[in-house]
Amino acid sequence: AEREPPPAVDFGDPREAFRSKSSAELLRGLVVLGLCAVGPLVEHNRELLRVCQRVLGQALFERLMKMTFYGQFVAGEDQEAIKPLIRRNQAFGVGAVLDYSVEEDLSAEEAERAEQREKQYRAHRGFGDRRGGVISARTYFYADEAKCDQHMETFLRCIDASGGSSENGFSAIKLTALGRPQFLLQFSEVLVKWRRFFHQMAAEQGQAGRAALEMKLEAEKLQEALANLGIATKAESQHWFTGENLGMSGTVDLLDWNSLIDSRTKLSKLLLVPNMQTGQLEPLLSRFTEEEDLQMKRMLQRMDVLAKRATEKGVRLMVDAEQSYFQPAISRLTLEMQRRFNRDRAIIFNTYQCYLKEAYDNVTVDVELSRREGWHFGTKLVRGAYMEQERERAAQIGYEDPINPTYEKTNEMYHRCLDYILEEIKHSWKANVMVASHNEDTVKFTLRRMMELGIHPSEKKVYFGQLLGMCDQITFPLGQAGFPVYKYVPYGPVNEVLPYLSRRAQENRGFMQRANRERDLLWREVKRRLLTGSLFSPNH
Repeated sequence: AEREPPPAVDFGDPREAFRSKSSAELLRGLVVLGLCAVGPLVEHNRELLRVCQRVLGQALFERLMKMTFYGQFVAGEDQEAIKPLIRRNQAFGVGAVLDYSVEEDLSAEEAERAEQREKQYRAHRGFGDRRGGVISARTYFYADEAKCDQHMETFLRCIDASGGSSENGFSAIKLTALGRPQFLLQFSEVLVKWRRFFHQMAAEQGQAGRAALEMKLEAEKLQEALANLGIATKAESQHWFTGENLGMSGTVDLLDWNSLIDSRTKLSKLLLVPNMQTGQLEPLLSRFTEEEDLQMKRMLQRMDVLAKRATEKGVRLMVDAEQSYFQPAISRLTLEMQRRFNRDRAIIFNTYQCYLKEAYDNVTVDVELSRREGWHFGTKLVRGAYMEQERERAAQIGYEDPINPTYEKTNEMYHRCLDYILEEIKHSWKANVMVASHNEDTVKFTLRRMMELGIHPSEKKVYFGQLLGMCDQITFPLGQAGFPVYKYVPYGPVNEVLPYLSRRAQENRGFMQRANRERDLLWREVKRRLLTGSLFSPNH
């Protein structure tokens, strides 16, 4: 049947953009977003907040926060308090990704006891507290297994709230809240060494410089190389390959190679991998203790509980991306969940950070795996929130900066990854993407490509996402035009979300320096209401 083409979306109409907002909310937005653009204020916002808290006392301070920053960027204190905002947004075609943001890092002690590891995956004392230089996410510290269970209960309540307050809702979770970050660090190192070894073998077979998916190792030569390096005899590697049905075509690609490491096997099996620089064999896995093995199993169990509850409630789970030294493990564990729970539709969504140089390789490899295994690929594409800290850590510890050199390069990467997924949607209908972006050009690029590829918004394969309190001029016109669009909705007690607000102000500063468009539109709408006498009227 012929479908009507979606209406054109106008991101420059202030009346459309702020129709859902009261005049008081417009004025609050002007004040808060204006303050976010004042450099020194944002630079020292934590100290200023502490001073305000001391001078005003807790009750008055909370009131002030709710009238300003907290009111702008946070939906409320708990599941009940956020319902009116979710319902109001729904009336304007805007859904919710509920986000009770807890995440963990290495404690300073753990970082100080660091072993000699791959530089990027070495716990580092100066970066034990990853709150430094992190803009977009609240950070809690790993305490013990009981704390992880509490976080799981919080996420379960979040899933229930999402299922109860909206259809087709999302809940955001962070894997560092569900297990020991040290495990994620070690597992990330394992995965990266494994992939790097494949690339080194490919280079030896004359395939350096090819895209990750185009590298195909001749199985015969690979087995010889493994035998020569003393890693595995031909009989042993033959046994590996036949066990996984690999190399039947005579070649082994990166996906075949990755399948030899299965996160469900006991990780403490010792594999030796040659260090090409030193010519020495070194253990691929630092031996995991029984306790660490148990922690990994518990983490997988918690993820399992959350995925099952999400499936029951018809809620989709958005696994947030974190720092690059945790990310390989987070992505791999999320992939394991997708293989199990995304058989019939996309329930589990992975997040890809396009400021990473390897973003395109990561996306294409995972899409190809979903094709081969026949499950639904779900992803959220973001630019990334840890740039300053990632750069500083790379420079200080001495490994290659994992981040694209410029904002323009990151934009290119974002559009390249997005285009690949849109093409996949067009061809298979088994892919789903959330375009999580405040960049108007990116949103326009997506709308144009959807039209060119014949992807209709009613098919609900492409979603858009923006943070609560930011970029309403993008969110609401999309919702009114019938595109699936969501606000990321953080909630929690005032004191707990102060670190989140502190970073939101910092992130907003960079954003404001690039564009004053949102404030201009807010001003225009306030003036329009003033001139038409509707500033204090409920019907704007």
